[in-house]
Amino acid sequence: MSEYQYYEFLAVDRPLTQDEQAQVRALSTRAEITSTRFVNEYHFGDFHGNTTKMAERLYDAHLYFANWGSRRLLLRLPTAALAKKAVEPYALEESLTVRVKGGFTLVDFCLDAAEDGAAEYEDWDAMESWTLGGFAQLRVDLAAGDLRPLYLAWLAGLRVWELAEDDEEEYVRAVEPPVPAGLGELTGPQRMLANFLRVDEDLLAVATEASASLTGAAPADQDKALAAFIAALPVAQKEALLVEVALGGAAHVGPQLMRRFRAAHTRADDTTAHAPRNAAELLDAAHRHRTGRIERERRVRAAAQQERRLAAEKQRAAHLDKVATAPGPLWEEIDNLIGQKKPAAYDRAVTLLTDLRDAAARTPQTSADYHRRTRALREAHRAKPALMGRLDKIGIPHP
Repeated sequence: MSEYQYYEFLAVDRPLTQDEQAQVRALSTRAEITSTRFVNEYHFGDFHGNTTKMAERLYDAHLYFANWGSRRLLLRLPTAALAKKAVEPYALEESLTVRVKGGFTLVDFCLDAAEDGAAEYEDWDAMESWTLGGFAQLRVDLAAGDLRPLYLAWLAGLRVWELAEDDEEEYVRAVEPPVPAGLGELTGPQRMLANFLRVDEDLLAVATEASASLTGAAPADQDKALAAFIAALPVAQKEALLVEVALGGAAHVGPQLMRRFRAAHTRADDTTAHAPRNAAELLDAAHRHRTGRIERERRVRAAAQQERRLAAEKQRAAHLDKVATAPGPLWEEIDNLIGQKKPAAYDRAVTLLTDLRDAAARTPQTSADYHRRTRALREAHRAKPALMGRLDKIGIPHP
């Protein structure tokens, strides 16, 4: 497989004008370009446009990945929907950066090429499913106050640290940011982000221990709580929201309401059930979790293997019982097979001889009869070297 790079941009809140489409067309003659989407794939060469500036000026989301491991997801939201200060606690240079440009907050999920020695194309099957259509829901999540994507990025940065084997003191100084609820109940796009960022499954499992559940109330109760929250809003605020919808801002009203609802219903124990942990504690706990998981998986595999072995032995014993009750027809079939003088027929004859041997081994009388008949068989067909070689392999002695 040759080199591969994928570039995609998505305009969600506002489609590009004809002039803007012409601007991006000038950057690539082969790209698929519409008023809302830009897609290009490279099997050689590279894209020469400035992807960061394209996202800052024109697009609400940008996706890039290459088959040598580099990957980037850049999401642009209005600062009113997501403040920079809400993202900063989760920022790590290795996996997540944030900046403000022109009234927008740009959340940049980014990983360099794999640093763990993984082979090229390690995620090829997953990569084929990565499109901005799948990741776009993350913008809505962030605008609605769901910070799980940010925490996943922070965990991804820890994995980079662990692989780099940096100074242990730095791990102790790095304290985890607020742990959002629902880490154990990730949405489909959030699970895809975890894969995209190579979040270690054991690290995520131990991080989840400090995350409250999102399913404490039944969906109907949650809907009632949201309805009550909206009903209690001051009339002026509700009217302002309706005006925003009428002016084309409907896409932002829902997340805005959900963000305010989340803030109003967040208890002190919803963010973390534990004192904040440092990176060293999380990485050590992930190592213990990984060791335990691997051992459990080993025991499960061993138990399954033992179960299969016992089932095979039982099936073999039943087959040999059947062979022992009527060996005569098998001896006749063996003679017929040998008479065909074909390799496949010889192989089948040897299989039947093996069955007769194992069945006969149960009693001295039948065992003696088996050895008598195989000696006679060898004597009768000693001029057939292909058959003789097969008999040698299953231990039938010479007369």
